[in-house]
Parts: sequence; structure tokens; C-alpha cells
Amino acid sequence: MNVILIAVIVLGVLGLVLAGALYVMSKKFAVEEDPRIGQVAEVLPGANCGGCGFPGCGGMAAACVKAADAGSLEGLNCPVGGQPTMEAIAGILGMEVGAATPKLAVVRCNGTCENRPKSVIYDGVKSCRIANTTCMGETACAYGCLGCGDCVAACQFGAITMNPTTGIPEVDATKCTACGACAKACPRSIIEIRAVNGDNKDAFVVECMNKDKGAQAMKACAVSCIACKKCENACGSDAVHVEGNLAYINPEACTLCGQCFDACPRGTIVSLSVKGIERKNVEKKAAVPKPAGASSTANVANAAPAKPAKEWAPIDIKFDASLLPSQQILLAGPKDISNPAPAAKESEFEAKRTDAPLPPSQMILLGLK
Repeated sequence: MNVILIAVIVLGVLGLVLAGALYVMSKKFAVEEDPRIGQVAEVLPGANCGGCGFPGCGGMAAACVKAADAGSLEGLNCPVGGQPTMEAIAGILGMEVGAATPKLAVVRCNGTCENRPKSVIYDGVKSCRIANTTCMGETACAYGCLGCGDCVAACQFGAITMNPTTGIPEVDATKCTACGACAKACPRSIIEIRAVNGDNKDAFVVECMNKDKGAQAMKACAVSCIACKKCENACGSDAVHVEGNLAYINPEACTLCGQCFDACPRGTIVSLSVKGIERKNVEKKAAVPKPAGASSTANVANAAPAKPAKEWAPIDIKFDASLLPSQQILLAGPKDISNPAPAAKESEFEAKRTDAPLPPSQMILLGLK
């Protein structure tokens, strides 16, 4: 009994000593948090999406307070809360915030099932990241969308969905907060968080990531960029440049004139807005339809004979000069060209001279045609 009592007393005293030590250490090494951080954190939406560039809303709040102490909130933006949230944060910190540039997630691929037919079937885990590491995809384009929907799963706001008809993700500009989660989830960097113009989020975008040369890119997709530079030459604001066999439109320099959109012969450049995507209608050469009931082998015998590329007309030729041994063989039969006929035997050849028209092949050989 005494042993148990002694153990309880020892443990109690030890607990009191350690608790006191922890209390002293906590007071000595305490880190005082600026109360403004908590106030800013309450204003933030709490999505913790990372679109601001920080691990979460707590990191964003601390960064805002630190930036306010430095004298400017420039470069900080909450994509989810937008301009109203940043104005509220500026009011708490006694700062002023400028208008933020609107941004939008843009899918830079139009490789639909029609434009980019499938050549193989991917039978594996339904994940773009896994498919990208194990194979090129189901089409001949090694740069296009894989269509497994990793971007859809990453979006917390339901702003991006897979179109079952085209197999390409589509962004709802009215819901997109430009947090960048979809762009980080895409293993081929097809989705770009792009600066757009105004509340309508207008922009011109090259919907292609294929960096192959023109001929190979055309085989892979019907609307691929072929680096023809027509868009670059048509742009009057130096916003379009072709590098690495791929055109790109700089959103900061683009004036939305639409010259590149009109100049693109492939329909690769599209016009974006809140209303949706506008694409150029490019006329495609349709195959010549066959007559009804006709086949590739029918009526071959009744078909009209094709005319020769050139009509050959016979020419009357007489030879007044001695011929070369090869020409003598052609006209008079075999002859030993290693020992040409002497001048005395030329009379024999004269007896075999012909005045009949020569075939075209002999005329070409003699240099007469």
C-alpha cells in the first residue's frame, strides 16, 4: 500500500514540475501573432485552394499583413474572393488596392473526336497523369488533351466539365475563379490561367499545343497549328509570335482586333468570352461523291480511253551523215561496237537505210525529238 502511495506522490510532483517548466518556456518563447492576421483570415473565403500562391487562406492573411507593413499590397490577389475581398482586406489594413486583372482558365486544345480521331484504345486507370506516363494517349497527337478528367476532379467550384461528345474539358467563365487547381492537375500543361479583358473575359487564344512541324501536325489533328505565321504577320500590335512550330498570343499586348482570328487558315485561333467560344468556320475540301450504284471497278471496259499526255506525229527522216555505232545497231541490227565499221563498209549500211517513219523512242535516242 505504501509503495503505491509513494508512486502516486512521485508522479504527481513530477507532473507539477514539468507543467511549471512548460508554462515558463511558453511565456519565454511565446510568439505574438498580429491580431490583424485573424481579422484578414475571417474576410477570406476559406477555400484554401492555393490560387493566391500560398498554402491556404492563413498563409494569404499573413502575407497581406506583411505586405501592408512594407507599404503595398501589389501582387497579392485572392482569385476566389476577387476584387471585393481584396478591398475588404485593404480596409482592415488601412491600405488601397488597385483593380486586379481578370483571369480565366483556358483549355488550349480543340482535339475533339472529329478533329483528332482515336488510333488506339487506352485500357488503364482513368487518370491523365498515369496515362501520360504510360502512353502517348489514344490519338496521334502527343501534346493534346488525354480526356481522363483530372482537371474536373481538381476544380472545387464546378467550373470545368468534360463534354461527352467532344471528349474535351470546357470551362464555365461565369464560375471560374482562376485558382489554378485545374492547371496544376493537367500533366501536359494544356490549361492556362490567362489574363482576359474586362468583365466579359474577352480573349483570343491559340487552341493548340502541338509543337510538331506542319505536315506531321496536320496528320495528327484537323485544327492543329502549322506555324504558317499568317497570324503573326496579320497582327498589328506585335502580340502574336510563332516559336517552336507553335503560335502564341500574348494577352498583355493583345488589343482584341481579331486580325489573327481572321487570318488563321486552320481555325486554330478562337475567340473567348463569357458567352462561350467562337470558332472560325474553315471550309474543308469534301470528297467528290460517287454516282448512285457506281463502284470503283464497274464499267471499266466501257470507260473512254485516256488521251496520251502528248500526241506523237511521224516525221520523214533521211540520214546524210555517218551514224554512231549505237545508232547503227538500232537501225541495222547487232554490230560490234568495240570495232566500229571502217569507212569502206559504209556502203553496206547505206543499202539498209530506211525512209520509213521512226518510233518516238528511236527519235529521242537520235536526238530528233
